[in-house]
Amino acid sequence: MEIRRHVPDLADLLRLYGSVGWTAYTDDPDRLCRAWQGSLLTLSAWVEKILVGALRAVGDGETILFIQDVLVVPERQRRGIGTMLMREALAVYPHVRQTQLLTDNAPETLAFYRSLGFMPAEEAGCRALLRLNQ
Repeated sequence: MEIRRHVPDLADLLRLYGSVGWTAYTDDPDRLCRAWQGSLLTLSAWVEKILVGALRAVGDGETILFIQDVLVVPERQRRGIGTMLMREALAVYPHVRQTQLLTDNAPETLAFYRSLGFMPAEEAGCRALLRLNQ
């Protein structure tokens, strides 16, 4: 497997996002393309010529890094691809004061991010807030 620092072709991204059911992204390909182009960091995981995982981060690269998307095709999940992507992103910005992400509340997801040093905001005496726009 190879990790690349670049923006994959839109067709590859649409296949990847579609494989995990993230239709909010696949329903608006132009927006997905702009989001990737405007990201601070983009990483992709490849097996031969097949995109099997990706990570997208936004922020200023100095005080804040926000991991926006981490996804791996279902048939390759639980094989270390997500971990490799996350470790690469954290290695690119080791000096950033705060790295954040927002994810679902599944126990296995929490265990995955805890294994990488993340904790729920409440454990750090913080509260995460968000505003959703349709």
